[in-house]
Amino acid sequence: MITTLISKFKNTNRDYLLFLLASVFIGISQSVDGSTLTNYLKEHLNMLILQRSALEVPRELPGLLVFLVIGSLYALGDVRIAVVANILAAIGMFLLGFIPPDYFMVVIVIFIYSMGQHMYMPLANSIGMSFAKDGEVGKKLGQMSALNTAALVVSSAVLWALFKFYNISYTTSFTIGAVSFLIAALLLFYITPAAKSNNKTRFIFRKEYRLYYWLCVLFGARKQIFITFGPWVLVDIFKEPVTTMTMLFFIISITGIFVKPLIGYLIDNVGEKFVLTSEAIAFFFVCLGYAFTADIFSSSFALFIINACYVLDQTLSSVSMARATYLRKIALKPEDVSPTLSLGTSIDHIVTMFLPLVGGMVWYNNGPNGYKYVFIGGALIALLNLGSAMFIKIPTKQSTQSY
Repeated sequence: MITTLISKFKNTNRDYLLFLLASVFIGISQSVDGSTLTNYLKEHLNMLILQRSALEVPRELPGLLVFLVIGSLYALGDVRIAVVANILAAIGMFLLGFIPPDYFMVVIVIFIYSMGQHMYMPLANSIGMSFAKDGEVGKKLGQMSALNTAALVVSSAVLWALFKFYNISYTTSFTIGAVSFLIAALLLFYITPAAKSNNKTRFIFRKEYRLYYWLCVLFGARKQIFITFGPWVLVDIFKEPVTTMTMLFFIISITGIFVKPLIGYLIDNVGEKFVLTSEAIAFFFVCLGYAFTADIFSSSFALFIINACYVLDQTLSSVSMARATYLRKIALKPEDVSPTLSLGTSIDHIVTMFLPLVGGMVWYNNGPNGYKYVFIGGALIALLNLGSAMFIKIPTKQSTQSY
């Protein structure tokens, strides 16, 4: 088995291998974010729900600006921009561990960190798809995602042990994440940049991609429900400690090792329409679970179900690769893919910047049970997402031109 793995590594494209290794270290940093950030905001700053939801404006603003930022740096190419993105993320995450408990300082640092994260999001899919042959796009993205998740598994387990047995500080945790981002940037730096395209278009908006844009809007709404309010329910309402959140992230990562390649397989063999409609149905029931479980079951069993809903939602977030492959299949020309993915990221943030403020006000104005109304709204978004995904159509004749 080891000999087979070594043989596969030797036969793997050097640049693709560097990209996969970078995904590993980015996974380590993501485990720090996913495991500790919510508890850090609650314990370090004693944030209330309105303060937490308001923080999503500076956190998501980079997503709205990302197509402008990437467009202004287009001459560097996707790989070099990805290097810059990970350096920014490293700076922001490192500063999180050292700034005083001041809300204004947190806003500034979160903006820097989030800018790096959001710059890399569309580039990861674009770079990953550039290594794929026709008919294997989902497979390549699934491999990338699975390796990233394997890193999440190991690092979240290590973080859990460090918090549980050594009581490490948030400063130590964020420093580990920052170093991992820097290593990822170094690995990406050694990837051979793709040949310069003669296409000088920085921003693309085509009517042919209107369904993709609309799916991005709905994804932004669906995503933000759980980024902001999903973990906050666990930490604020059910008083889950950082060790529990880290363990949940470990479970999410373990599940993702199997689910992400499966999603890639389904994209290649069943299609994006099936994948995205299935995800919408699952999200509908996850939202209902969050909203009504506490009214139906005992507190301990309700917490178990809500934890399971949280794990399921986070696992299904990798379905976002289906939107990227859908765009690739309907793209009028290969040069449209990267800038359109960047624009899609910005479009989904039109919603993500303001939805948390609305959700926070709904929660606050309805008292301790206000979160239930937020997730009822999430269920309605899931139904809208389901109806929209039904309109997906893939052209029968696809370009064979390599990206």
